[in-house]
Amino acid sequence: MSVAPAQDQVITAPARTRGITRRQALAAAVATGVGVGVVRILGGSMQHIAAPRTGTTMDWISPLKSESARVMQLLRRTSLGYTPTHLEAALSDGFSKTVDRLIETPPAEPPVLAAANTPGGRFPVAQLQQWWIDHMFTTSTPFAERMTLFWHGHFTSDYRKAADDTFMYWQNLTWRRMAMTDLRSMLMSVTTDPAMLRYLDLATSTGQSPNENYSRELMELFTMGAGNYTEADVREGAKALAGWQVPQPDSTATVVVDAKNNVTRKLPVYSSQKSGVFNPRRSYKGSVTFLGKTGPLDTQGVIDRILAQPATAPLIANKVVQHFVTARPSTGYIKNLGDTFRRSKYDMKTLMRAIFNSPEFVADQSYRSLVKSPTEFMVHTGRALGVSSFSKLVVGHGSGMGQSLFDPPDVNGWPNNEAWISSNTVVERVNFVTAAMGQVKGSLPSPSDGIHRHLDGVLSPQTASLLNQAADDRARWFILLASPEFQLK
Repeated sequence: MSVAPAQDQVITAPARTRGITRRQALAAAVATGVGVGVVRILGGSMQHIAAPRTGTTMDWISPLKSESARVMQLLRRTSLGYTPTHLEAALSDGFSKTVDRLIETPPAEPPVLAAANTPGGRFPVAQLQQWWIDHMFTTSTPFAERMTLFWHGHFTSDYRKAADDTFMYWQNLTWRRMAMTDLRSMLMSVTTDPAMLRYLDLATSTGQSPNENYSRELMELFTMGAGNYTEADVREGAKALAGWQVPQPDSTATVVVDAKNNVTRKLPVYSSQKSGVFNPRRSYKGSVTFLGKTGPLDTQGVIDRILAQPATAPLIANKVVQHFVTARPSTGYIKNLGDTFRRSKYDMKTLMRAIFNSPEFVADQSYRSLVKSPTEFMVHTGRALGVSSFSKLVVGHGSGMGQSLFDPPDVNGWPNNEAWISSNTVVERVNFVTAAMGQVKGSLPSPSDGIHRHLDGVLSPQTASLLNQAADDRARWFILLASPEFQLK
């Protein structure tokens, strides 16, 4: 059933105006039945949302007949949460105008990361992670960050294999700038991206000794999917793609690498070249047979052959839909979107507009049918509490929830939706709420407003009961943020 508690049902005590320690937060949680007992009380409900389901199988009724509910769902799925200012602007514009604004507004560039000029890219990855999280909190174009996160998980690289955090920084800038362009351009960029050249070994590939790693993943994971190419295509594609190398440094700098023993080393410094370099001497000079076409073939030719395959558009459409609409889209829905995407010459704006304006996006079955990734959950928590200085906290808790930025588990990227929820990650999510609440030293926003702004005022009987029993506003916020409803989008 749908429960929309009135203010006098839930808000019965004034907010505290002082901070609380972790122990005090947990004590408050015990008094309201959450926190320490989360696995038994709220944790059980979170395990339920990890089971295959649709939004209609939970203890609430979709409010998506309402324009305001449709707008809030759009923001939850596209903007890493939202502030009251973001919400009011979107509600004023309405759903259709908000869709247009999200898609058409150019991405705001993040501030320059000074550490990226460190010779050899040897600076702590935590600096890179905090830089991006800080921008997520402060940017005027949060949809651009959501799309950057999507492509980071699709065209996967990690800082360990790239072995140069400056390369990872460049890659992040690339996905932001290209996120809403076209797939052809993005595929050329990812193929020549320095971090990717190292991550999937294309930088070591030559015409005489082609490395097949990138050729395989380009087709299997990035574009077409398993079963739509042969092992011969992998081998021939690897030949055609050979010849790319990481950029060479513009200069070197002498850096102290071991102060204790007074050891210095000259390390490379990059200042201009931010993409791979093609070396014809390392390329393959002969003819190849790739995806049914025989003849001389270069990198752009490989990409064009992939885009000519009928499997490519549906794979991308399906991946986007699983992040923004539903974990289990129908075959017909994906076919229609794939056809639209291909006819547009793989234009991402066309695909995203078709998705957001589709009946499926605002169908009752879509309501709360997706699980927030750890990054979405933590950034939304900060925005709901009115705090934008959470980057260190977010970075510190990400790995425990299964998502450490710039460090995906493997070439498949991160899992999605129900895979984010387990007994361990549920506890870590509640631990994060505890830590986040501990960082709020002043008064909190109204929890009643929070219920309506972030949960549409639609609660399960269990969550409503816990809120009604809560002793104060801090306990109410704890329940709101730790609730299954807040984990969903």
